[in-house]
Amino acid sequence: MSTLLESVREKAKKARKHIVLAEGEEERIIRAAGMIVAEKIAKVTLIGNRDVISEKCPSVDLSGVNIFDPMKNDLSKYSELLYELRKAKGMQKSDADKLVLNPLYLGVLMVKSKEADGMVAGAINATGDVLRPALQIIKTAPGINTVSSCFIMVLPKGSTYGDNGVLVFGDCAVNPNPTAEQLVDIAVASAASAKSIAGISPKVALLSFSTKGSARHELVDKVAQATELAHKIAPDLELDGELQLDAAIVDKVAKLKAPQSKVAGHANVLIFPDLQAGNIGYKLVQRFANAEAVGPICQGFNQPVNDLSRGCSAEDVVNVVAMTALQALYK
Repeated sequence: MSTLLESVREKAKKARKHIVLAEGEEERIIRAAGMIVAEKIAKVTLIGNRDVISEKCPSVDLSGVNIFDPMKNDLSKYSELLYELRKAKGMQKSDADKLVLNPLYLGVLMVKSKEADGMVAGAINATGDVLRPALQIIKTAPGINTVSSCFIMVLPKGSTYGDNGVLVFGDCAVNPNPTAEQLVDIAVASAASAKSIAGISPKVALLSFSTKGSARHELVDKVAQATELAHKIAPDLELDGELQLDAAIVDKVAKLKAPQSKVAGHANVLIFPDLQAGNIGYKLVQRFANAEAVGPICQGFNQPVNDLSRGCSAEDVVNVVAMTALQALYK
């Protein structure tokens, strides 16, 4: 485990947040819940049937885990809340009564009701199915209109890039072709993730194939426009663009290409112009530099909801729960 993840777990222990695991009958989730409670990383609620959960993992000590069975509990308050939130969109009360039986909706409603601080799912559900209830019920944070993702990249020891080898990449998993306005949302949310999870002071670079007008193209114009908007929306955020990657992270190059920039050469939060660049970029760094890619981390929600990889291990679930707890700490 990297030093970063060890730090995240230690901070989560102090936060003592309550996280709902919606896929409570899945073996990896059950094992993770036992580990989380044993290490006191967070309080945990598993959504599922107690007998099924016990039979799946009889060796796991779940004495400190709360188990909520939708079939044995009164769900009327959640159904009513869902109906009130969605009736303007045409939802009928009968539809709400059915949807609250879906653990993904129920988990999000628990977070909305402030009975929990965040939700984690995705071990057996597709990303769209995990994020849809959150978008409908929790919605985006004030001033943010776009849900996005980031990866925290941890480079091998001794790296001088970013913040002692730690960088945040956004967006690498959600928005295929963000507008200038969406790039601003991604930049602001990624900066918040850098602070809350990675524990670094964000210096944000909006990336392009141009540095400060060195090339002319509509793709460059989008990034330049996003930079201008970001300075108006988040004037206190250390942010600059458009910057080529080398100008963003290499001081010698920055002095040649963007000598007036306070961010160039020292950026630790890199905002990619589209999903193709972001997804390719993080995988290149992961493979070529032997870096650890922590994520994807969902960001931009009013209350934290995170999506797991369906190939995740129990250890991965523990780490995502710890990161979700830190996100909740800053809400």
